[in-house]
Amino acid sequence: MKGLGLVSFGLLLGWFYWQQQPKVEPQAVLVLGGAPHRERFAAQFAQQHPDLPIWVSGGSNPEYAEWVFEQAGINEQRVHLDYEAIDTLTNFTTLVDRFKSEGITHVYLMTSDYHIRRASWMGQIILGSRGIHFEPIAIPTQLQAEPLQVAVFDGGRALLWVATGQTGESLKPMLELQGMNLERHIAQP
Repeated sequence: MKGLGLVSFGLLLGWFYWQQQPKVEPQAVLVLGGAPHRERFAAQFAQQHPDLPIWVSGGSNPEYAEWVFEQAGINEQRVHLDYEAIDTLTNFTTLVDRFKSEGITHVYLMTSDYHIRRASWMGQIILGSRGIHFEPIAIPTQLQAEPLQVAVFDGGRALLWVATGQTGESLKPMLELQGMNLERHIAQP
């Protein structure tokens, strides 16, 4: 319960900070990779938002991702494929400082509906730590939402990263021993 309290406190602080910031229109799209349907959805979204750059973190192989955006008629200069991330937490940590340095203060955060709670918690903590707002976009699937414990655990890892720069990767086996695989939907189409 102590961890839940810490995560709740961090989320509350992030929410208050976020509410105090002036709102601007989103300046980019951040797509959390892990399923090809996310890139397909992002390509369709990009057609409707022709001025926004698209950042895909940890997505499908480059050839497939490039093909998806090309088929949708999206200029390759708008698409940024980043493969540094190894999990959802590092989807954020590998790009947040780049967004900040490029003056991006508001993004659309795009991921699958079953994953949106956990992604939003981490986004509030990590993006919020750099003053970056986001609007979540949940991509519809037929899958059940991830367990609350997984969101709480990764929320704690996000707080750890903000405080220390460490991701707590070594803690993940602890949850997997308890039957909660953090990236259980990674191969979902």
